[in-house]
Amino acid sequence: MKEITAERGENKTTLFLAGRIDSGNAGAVEREIAALIRGRERLPLVIDAGALAYISSAGLRVILRLRKARPDLKLVNVGPEVYEIFDMTGFTEMMEVEKAYRVVSVVGCEVIGEGFNGKVYRIDGDNVVKTYKNADALADIRHEREVARLALVLGVPTAISYDVVKVGDSYGSVFELLNAKSFSKILANEPDRFDWCVSAYVRMLKKIHSIAVPAGKLPSMKEKTLALVGRVREALEAEPGEKLLRLVESLPESDRMLHGDFHTKNIVLAGDEVLVIDMDTLCVGLPIFDLVQMYNAYIGYSELDPEIVLAFQGYPAETARRFWHETLSAYLGTTDEEALSKAEEKIRILAYADLIDWSLRFPSGDKEADERLFCYRRTALTALLQKTDTLLF
Repeated sequence: MKEITAERGENKTTLFLAGRIDSGNAGAVEREIAALIRGRERLPLVIDAGALAYISSAGLRVILRLRKARPDLKLVNVGPEVYEIFDMTGFTEMMEVEKAYRVVSVVGCEVIGEGFNGKVYRIDGDNVVKTYKNADALADIRHEREVARLALVLGVPTAISYDVVKVGDSYGSVFELLNAKSFSKILANEPDRFDWCVSAYVRMLKKIHSIAVPAGKLPSMKEKTLALVGRVREALEAEPGEKLLRLVESLPESDRMLHGDFHTKNIVLAGDEVLVIDMDTLCVGLPIFDLVQMYNAYIGYSELDPEIVLAFQGYPAETARRFWHETLSAYLGTTDEEALSKAEEKIRILAYADLIDWSLRFPSGDKEADERLFCYRRTALTALLQKTDTLLF
């Protein structure tokens, strides 16, 4: 065992371990650690294991006794081989153990997918990495890996992350996606495949919506929407606000899977297989909730500024509107324009509510533009509420 060093900060104590800890030196290591932390028992204790090459069962017992005395103990920067020892012996379930992650750069990489929480970049011919906007993204990564695994088990073709990496100041999940290209890329560059994209897209959407999810595995989109409506009501007149709440409350719960962000950047063609990516938004509920997010991705966000959808999806607003219309027709199984219009009116009610909530929580900084958008959406939502007594169709 090489020398143990300590960094005694104002808010924590960090110990740096190096070399090996085994039966030959475990006792000496334990005594040295005790000496280094004496008098600092009230401060959080962190062990940096970046230079630790090996730890035996004797060394693990040292850590275990230290953990019993210091419940706040945290291990960081643990190399893959040492981390595997901690993982196999159950230490990762007893305490916080952070693995040392390899660093990946996405500078100049192609964006092949994008959602609210992050972006998916192609980093080489075989692999992509999803980066997260949240700087402390490890919890988000764990959540997405869990729900992606659940979706795969239940029959949704998706990519499973096989590695976690450091990307800038945050973290990313690495997936293998051979020769993958998003439906956005196909629609932008291969217009002759428009009808194929609609057909494949709707098949996947129906497949997802046909899956019953075991109770408690995914959050309820109705509950999320009720919370959203609670915020939006305060920005509406009393009567439309109350009606919006009643309409959402009257929707039945459902155990059917929803993607939550099902737009063409999150559907990819890998070889000859269609896959769904960006799975962190998975939830359960009625299909209208997915249709609402789809409407906003293709029309709602860019309704007053067509350049928005071009910048985000990579194809013009005309293509987005046509894709939405053809998708809704294929999904509902009708070409009756009156029926499609009535269904869209119901979808737009929740779409405008979502857009109003978004603008209230994330103002652009341009007060005049924000107010103009808010007034337009509030007026449109109020008018639609006057025409609708149910969101079911």
